Amino acid sequence: MTERPPSRTALGAAGYRAAHQQFEGGKVFSDPLARVILGDDADAIIASLSADPTQRGMRIFMAARSRFAEDCLGGAVSRGVRQAVVLGAGFDTFALRNPFSDLGLRVFEVDHPATQAWKRRRLSEVGLVVPASLTFAAVDFESDDLGQGLRDAGFEADRPAFFMWLGVVPYLERTAIAATLRYIAGVPKSEVVFDYSEPLENYPPERRDAVVALAARTAEIGEPWLSHFNPDEIVQELLGYGFDDIEDLGMSDLAMRLGAPAGAPERGPGPHLIRAAHKA
Repeated sequence: MTERPPSRTALGAAGYRAAHQQFEGGKVFSDPLARVILGDDADAIIASLSADPTQRGMRIFMAARSRFAEDCLGGAVSRGVRQAVVLGAGFDTFALRNPFSDLGLRVFEVDHPATQAWKRRRLSEVGLVVPASLTFAAVDFESDDLGQGLRDAGFEADRPAFFMWLGVVPYLERTAIAATLRYIAGVPKSEVVFDYSEPLENYPPERRDAVVALAARTAEIGEPWLSHFNPDEIVQELLGYGFDDIEDLGMSDLAMRLGAPAGAPERGPGPHLIRAAHKA
């Protein structure tokens, strides 16, 4: 297997979290390892993501989505859940910080095998130890069976679990998204937090050009946006899979709920964070 570098968007997500520690003091979300895991590239990545003042809203959203997901996970742990799955983990650091390891929370990081190999090498380079509570599960969402990959890693599909799926859905085809959500819905008392983006035509003209330009840039680096959802559409899809406890937050809703500092995103179309669970 040939190692491949992580996606630019995965690096960007970690960079935004690291920049949030530097410029907002981690007010919304504390991630002391975000900068560490970026290694020698940290300063350059943070600088590139902070040069444009208009990026502050996205930086706050990135911090807020991680905070919301980890807060929801903490609630699940308090209800007895002892399995967490980080789908498309990229440079996520939760498993390295796991505050619930003493309670027996096992974390499974799911990602492309070549990307995982790169990440594990980076952890070694920066002196971050892989904790005993973390297990890597090599899965390609577009071609592999998620359930089989998790079973091979020791995941128990007949026990409750919490799934974090951040920064991945827009880059997958709908068939892969549907297959993943159906699998999660089949795990007893499962809960998932993921983000999605609205169709470009939902944006008002004064904002649409900027979003179209961003989509073009991600496509140029080989990471095009493949799927968008209208809010009502994704809620109905989740209900169809059997989820009956659904919460959908836009950028401004999320920032306001978590007490984001000034400069939080304005209301209107944009990325969303959604939590779906089974009430029973």
